[in-house]
Amino acid sequence: MQTDLVAAIDFGGTKIAGALVDGAGDILVRAQRPTPAREGGETVMRAVEAVLADLADSPLWGSARAVGIGSAGPVDASTGTVSPVNVPGWRGFPLVDRVERAVGGRPVTLVGDGVAMTAAEHWRGAARGHDNALCLVVSTGVGGGLVLDGRVHPGPTGNAGHIGHISVDLDGDLCACGGRGCVERIASGPQIARRALDGGWRPGPDGDTSAAAVAVAARAGDPVAVASYERAARALAAGIAATATLVEVDIAVVGGGVAGAGDVLFEPLRRSLREFATLSFVRDLTVVPARTGTDAGLLGAAAAARDTA
Repeated sequence: MQTDLVAAIDFGGTKIAGALVDGAGDILVRAQRPTPAREGGETVMRAVEAVLADLADSPLWGSARAVGIGSAGPVDASTGTVSPVNVPGWRGFPLVDRVERAVGGRPVTLVGDGVAMTAAEHWRGAARGHDNALCLVVSTGVGGGLVLDGRVHPGPTGNAGHIGHISVDLDGDLCACGGRGCVERIASGPQIARRALDGGWRPGPDGDTSAAAVAVAARAGDPVAVASYERAARALAAGIAATATLVEVDIAVVGGGVAGAGDVLFEPLRRSLREFATLSFVRDLTVVPARTGTDAGLLGAAAAARDTA
């Protein structure tokens, strides 16, 4: 019989993924359902329960000793509640309590999706072997998490390292969080696309207006697309440099869909970082792409479960 298994749930606004993960970080069983994000809270919870039921159908389920959840935020790990911005039916929703009931009382650990990605990268990815790291998810939003003194540092509510809501432009646009000039308001995928469109970039015949399409145009030399990515990179660099100056991380790991732009993002990001990270103790900070890909949420949730079970 397989031992040292945990169950993992990666909850997002588009999909709910589940897995059974062993002690080496290998995913042995998978399940997935679409997130009914615009439905009521109980409908959303039924989708989570369906994923758990799919995992429970596996003969390995009996060996799963704990459950980890990585969720879109805000989350509050101290109360076990979640309020994902893009799931309006969940505001202060008692997700930990509901999952505990669904899994027969197994211990359940909740972290934000940025912290989950950080745990994954520290366990199996680009931050492995680093005692002090910042990991970022740059996608529809911008999240993050910290590794300090060799351990993932989620903070009291599970939101520590949320770099997306550091203000890097004091006179900038209003952010959905209520702040102004946040990293997320400049560097998220939708904002990269919005700025390019506002600047005169137009999509190709397929009509794709995503940040990925802007990246293709930037790679081909479109100056408006290039400028949109360069501004996003500067915002990320300012947030990374500020974080590194506060807590002395030596590596920043960048994942999420926007990181798929490759050098279109990373070249101006590294260039801008040299401009912002000027003090002696942050000057050697390196920036690298994440390695755990689309499994980051599941691996991170599993790591959180293992650490607290």
